[in-house]
Amino acid sequence: MIEDDLRAAFARHEPLTPPTGPLRAAIDRLTIRRRRRRRRWQAGGTALALLGVLGLGVPLLTPERGGPPPDAELLGESARPVPPGALNILLLGLDGDGPAATRADAVLLVHIPADRSRPYLVSLPRDLGVSVPGHGTDKLNSAFPAGVGSSRPEMTKGYDLTRRTVAELTGIQVDAGVVLTYRALSTLTDAVGGVPVCLPDQVRSVHTRRVFPAGCHRLDGAASVDLLRQRYGLPEGSQDRDRNARLFAAGLVRQATDRGVLTDPVRLAKLLTVVGPDLVVSPDRAAVLNLLRLVPTLRTVEPVGLGLPVVGPTARDRHLRVDPTFAPEFLRALREDRLGEWADRHPALVDVAR
Repeated sequence: MIEDDLRAAFARHEPLTPPTGPLRAAIDRLTIRRRRRRRRWQAGGTALALLGVLGLGVPLLTPERGGPPPDAELLGESARPVPPGALNILLLGLDGDGPAATRADAVLLVHIPADRSRPYLVSLPRDLGVSVPGHGTDKLNSAFPAGVGSSRPEMTKGYDLTRRTVAELTGIQVDAGVVLTYRALSTLTDAVGGVPVCLPDQVRSVHTRRVFPAGCHRLDGAASVDLLRQRYGLPEGSQDRDRNARLFAAGLVRQATDRGVLTDPVRLAKLLTVVGPDLVVSPDRAAVLNLLRLVPTLRTVEPVGLGLPVVGPTARDRHLRVDPTFAPEFLRALREDRLGEWADRHPALVDVAR
């Protein structure tokens, strides 16, 4: 009897129950939007790393401009304009993995001009004598451990002191930064199917005895790490290693572009699942998203590799010094966003891709 009364009550009130279809549809739409936001945000960090990855994994991105974006700040869903003017991204390649990685032995500026013509990869030699704020004069690669001090996990402090050192040296403002170790290089290289690199000179590994003949190669992750560690036995030592790093970075960008990775958020997200735990991005998403928006606006993503002109070292001075003949003009061109003109005037100082 009670069961019949309950059934009758439910039957009387059933017409008053709101339909579930619209509610389920709204939940589905919200779920899809959140997934897209998460994928686009993840893709932003990966694209920035790929855009200027130097190849040396714990990447750390530290934006220098732009306040916290609103929740609606998403790729393709924001009214925030692409930042005007030239942009500079500082990439630091640490000398290993884990606690042993203490010095930034590779320092690269990715300069994106205001006309968005193409990216420029500018190497700053690790052995360059510079003024490290608060620490006197030393090699450029000493700024990172001087900033970290005794607290190895504080990578942001090492990055920040290096950023200030580079800004003082060049006179430019750094807009964002990435810190990389060897593991990220190997992972990214394998994930894009290997990286094409054309070497102007033979390189013999002092670590594995492997020989990289002059000419073009397609390197997997392990070979890339091996190549980019080499400086002993090269005619110009660390400067030749910087040149090889620029050639590798350009090859990585070309490979990622050919596979559609840099312009396809879905492919970027898939790559992120491979890089996964090695990618750490700052909570401030504005700089990442704005830099990602730049990729489709570039006339070409084919980078131009340049090195800061230097001289030395000498028997009396173990540091490299900025070249008094070429460096002032080079740094002025960098500050005034005229690197393209400088490269045209000094073709012998520009990396040539074969």
